[in-house]
Amino acid sequence: MQPEFIVINKPANLDFHHTADQISLVDLVRIQTGLTELFTVHRLDKMTSGILLLARSSESARYFSQLFAEHRIQKYYLALSDKKPSKKQGWVKGGMEKGRNGSWKLVRDGGLSAVTQFFSYGLGEGQRLFVLKPLSGRTHQLRVAMKSLGSPILGDERYAGTAADRGYLHAYAIEFIFANQHYQYIAPPNSGDLFQTPQLLNTLTQLGHPSELAWPK
Repeated sequence: MQPEFIVINKPANLDFHHTADQISLVDLVRIQTGLTELFTVHRLDKMTSGILLLARSSESARYFSQLFAEHRIQKYYLALSDKKPSKKQGWVKGGMEKGRNGSWKLVRDGGLSAVTQFFSYGLGEGQRLFVLKPLSGRTHQLRVAMKSLGSPILGDERYAGTAADRGYLHAYAIEFIFANQHYQYIAPPNSGDLFQTPQLLNTLTQLGHPSELAWPK
């Protein structure tokens, strides 16, 4: 029996959609794997690397879409910033509204509800690692959440991040139950000089799987 899904580690700076410079990410995966039946169930921004699920049938795509809608898929991201946050751990809650030139902003009242939990860890030399757990799936949610903390993501110049060799946001881990079976995946970042430092790698080793952290209630 064939698996109902595949998990890939998306490279940074690869567009999800078809552009003038590249075919769509899903078409690239089809070419690389020889699988013609692939369906998208969630997306990652162009700058974001990491774990991406692709369903292998329309039936499993519908099931995954239901899991996402019911918040029964847990996703965990890594981000780096060179700015100190307003708080070291907790929640970012608000409404997401469209701003200018394709950007989004967080507002107190109105907008699309967006909720993110996070922890942060000092890495030395002014850098800080964030482990982010989005409880909703809004466009640019984590990038806007980081900016609202006063810690825009390194390389994310759209949201006031310091210029870097890439945007330092990575879909690190995912956990879900599919057809009564528990699945848990981790994909460490494999690009970006600042994602490969001994301090960061040692911190990730100490953390273990992010689902085991004592997430704020």
